[in-house]
Amino acid sequence: MPFPKKNLNANETIALDMHPHWWYFAEPAFTLLAAIILGILVLGGTNGDTEKVFGTGMLVVLVVAAIWLVIRYLKWLTTNFVITSNRLIFRQGLIAKSGIEIPLERVNNVNFHQGVFERMLGAGDLLIESGGEDGQQRFTDIRHPAQVQNLIHAQMEGHFQRRASFAAPPPPAGGDVTQQLERLEGMLQRGTLTQAEFDMQKAKLLG
Repeated sequence: MPFPKKNLNANETIALDMHPHWWYFAEPAFTLLAAIILGILVLGGTNGDTEKVFGTGMLVVLVVAAIWLVIRYLKWLTTNFVITSNRLIFRQGLIAKSGIEIPLERVNNVNFHQGVFERMLGAGDLLIESGGEDGQQRFTDIRHPAQVQNLIHAQMEGHFQRRASFAAPPPPAGGDVTQQLERLEGMLQRGTLTQAEFDMQKAKLLG
């Protein structure tokens, strides 16, 4: 199920919209498979009343494991990790929903982690540090996390460049660079510009 475009802001575009890696199904799938194999082995070596008791127990286990797998699939279907031109979005839930949104300008650092087996599967975790109240957010079962990390950095760079172009002051009249620098410093102090944007505009004025 793709991320609804109606939830996007004006002029916001989606760079990536994906569900968790298929490894997300590992626990319920292995449980169901183990229950089937165990049921075959146990029932093959029993008879009479013992077979009936074990048969009922294994049927219950199979039903529970199957229900767990279906619920996990519905959860997978309604879980989206989205990178847009302005923010990172994580949404999950079919009926009861929850979500996390991190503006790109608040992202401080993006790390990923892959074990040996996860690297073979193409899965891993993303750890995103932001300037918000939550501080750090870990997102598990991400497909090709190294590529996602690179995409986030590319979107951040493009976002900062667009902000810098919109926030750029008009060309100085009569070559009054000092006033423009003072205006930039004021915007920096008010938080309208980041330090990187300030340095970029300052370099343009002095260049």
